[in-house]
Amino acid sequence: MNGFGIDVQQRDGCAVLSVSGEVDLATAPQLRQQLVDLVTDGHRCIVVDLSGTDFLDSTGLGALVAGLKRLRAHDGEMRVVCTTPRVRKVFELTHVDRVLPLFESVDEACAA
Repeated sequence: MNGFGIDVQQRDGCAVLSVSGEVDLATAPQLRQQLVDLVTDGHRCIVVDLSGTDFLDSTGLGALVAGLKRLRAHDGEMRVVCTTPRVRKVFELTHVDRVLPLFESVDEACAA
């Protein structure tokens, strides 16, 4: 099992939130809180980099959707970098990829 971690960096006017490990019932609240903090701090473009994430469950997806709703309420936007097929499938099966754009790289997401 990978240890869960979150790292935040600034890049091209976006806050890049790099998430590693598993995003599940135990770790999703930390992800949700980090997104809330970023929006509260005034960030309006957040790129969530899940390329280091090997597992995402419905609570993790819920944390991302909650963050997206909060951002949109402040005229912001969220983009997700998702390169792991298993994690991408969660977005596709739930149709969340229709409201949350998925990208192959942080560069691509920041440039969008």
